[in-house]
Amino acid sequence: MTVSEELKDTEGSVPVADDARGWGGMPRWLPRAMVLFLVLVGLFQLADWAFRQLIDLFVMLLVAFFLSLALEPAVDRMAARGVRRGVGTFLVFVAVAVAVVGFLAALGTLLVDQVGKIAGDLPHLVDTLIAWVNRTFHQDLSLGELQKRLLKDSGTVEGYAQQAAGNVWGVSSTLIGGLFQTFTVGLFTFYFTAEGPRVRRTVCSLLPPSKQGEVLRAWEIALAKTGGYLYSRALLAVVSAAGHWVMFELIGLPYSAALAIWVGVMSQFVPTIGTYLAGALPVLVALTVEPVDALWVLAFTVVYQQIENYVLHPRITARTVDVHPAVAFGAVIAGAALLGAVGALIAIPAAATLQGFVGTYVRRYEVATDPRIDRGEQRRARRELRREAARRLRRMVGGDGG
Repeated sequence: MTVSEELKDTEGSVPVADDARGWGGMPRWLPRAMVLFLVLVGLFQLADWAFRQLIDLFVMLLVAFFLSLALEPAVDRMAARGVRRGVGTFLVFVAVAVAVVGFLAALGTLLVDQVGKIAGDLPHLVDTLIAWVNRTFHQDLSLGELQKRLLKDSGTVEGYAQQAAGNVWGVSSTLIGGLFQTFTVGLFTFYFTAEGPRVRRTVCSLLPPSKQGEVLRAWEIALAKTGGYLYSRALLAVVSAAGHWVMFELIGLPYSAALAIWVGVMSQFVPTIGTYLAGALPVLVALTVEPVDALWVLAFTVVYQQIENYVLHPRITARTVDVHPAVAFGAVIAGAALLGAVGALIAIPAAATLQGFVGTYVRRYEVATDPRIDRGEQRRARRELRREAARRLRRMVGGDGG
């Protein structure tokens, strides 16, 4: 090869970079990107697994936080009078425990008595049921024949007994788990309440000074709204229990105190269906004594509910917090969908807190009178003017005639 041919070959060959080889080569960043993607997917799966394992703990912490918001105002008042926060929190816990035990004891007494009464009347009820079946379906059944059939199918009865024993074991384990969760919630609630200032100081220490004031303001809103809502409900429950107790005593209803406590607590602290559950039990008890008393109980419950809705509730909640019924109903549905029964119980305090945030941080503007907003208001105003003119005319005519 001559020198001129070597120069031609050199001039005709162009060096190609490794990253620009076309479709035949792999970019250098692709392996690292694939490894990073796999690591991120693994971290996401690990975080999802950890969250699912700890979701019960998160729910218990949320419940404990709302309970501490409800109890802390009382502890703050005691601390302002010189009582140590730990002692004040313990006293508040004792008061709540006494109230809960009293409520359960009253209902337990009523339940035991009713179960004993049903057990005593069971033979008569069975005879009445057999007679009704014989009349209705033209049968010739007897108690002895039913006992023989029951003993004949002892294998089936044994199977039912074994299933019931398994259910009892499941209920026992559920009860133990529920007691453990209650203890855990109580422990966190005690800590959040007794160490409230320290908890707030710890949270604020993680934020810049410009954000600490906003966090403390939001915390104060949550304290005021949650505590105010629960205290107003407790006061309404006391008034409702007292009013129903007087009514039950007047008509001679048995276990009037227990039934009154049931009505007061259920109607105020069970969302949405609490009022119906509260009135159903006294009506059923009255039916077992005197059917006419059931009508009196139902009528008084309905009348008292109206008085509470339009007289007592606005006055008591005027200084605390008032949640619109539609907002409360929607909050209960959302809370139940997210967290089940626990979400339904804390939904209304959460809605009250959110309503306080909106009222504090969202700016509102005055709205001018517009017929497109207040439909029918102008017609109502014109009717009022015509009525006022007619009244003045009647007074003028009456004065002239006199």
